Amino acid sequence: MNSRLFRNAALSAACLLLGAVAGAQAPAAGSAASGKIGIVNVRAAIASTAEGKQASAELQSQFAPRQSELQNLNKQIEDVRQRLQAGSTTLSAEEQARLQREGEKLTTQLNRKQQDYQDDVNSALGDVQDRIGRKLVDVLDRYARENGYTAIFDSSAQGSPIIYASNQIDVTQDVIKLYDQAYPVKASSSAPARPAAKPGTGAQKP
Repeated sequence: MNSRLFRNAALSAACLLLGAVAGAQAPAAGSAASGKIGIVNVRAAIASTAEGKQASAELQSQFAPRQSELQNLNKQIEDVRQRLQAGSTTLSAEEQARLQREGEKLTTQLNRKQQDYQDDVNSALGDVQDRIGRKLVDVLDRYARENGYTAIFDSSAQGSPIIYASNQIDVTQDVIKLYDQAYPVKASSSAPARPAAKPGTGAQKP
């Protein structure tokens, strides 16, 4: 599992964060609001923080065996297909039927393991998004207050109303830096414990 895993699975999972982040203090009574607006790509920020990158590497290690297992099943299915194709005129009807049953069994097994794998990846990524996202909201709130923003919107949110925004008001990189300062990562001694392999699924990985 590489950055593709983190990216693809994150897109397939429902984003647990905000559709828009309002982070500024209300102006004092009688004063005019500054109208300072910013945007942040929350998904990109989560993945680009040091903690997010560390979590991606840990998930890669955690799910690698299951990914290898899925690749192996795909190879077995392809091998059966090729044997059937090559022996279409030489194999007995009984052998062809046996190979067809074997291919169907392997395909059913692959589909089940792929679904379990995707569910577990989505769950693990959801946990990462939620853990980092909660702290990111606090960082955004602090950043907005200290820099006089009236509102900061999430450009990566589903159904975001943002049609155009200048790069000059994108605060994503600033927020990532502030997050890394507030939550420095520590060396990880082991991969996350979850998700555990489901009973009957055997060794698994992304």
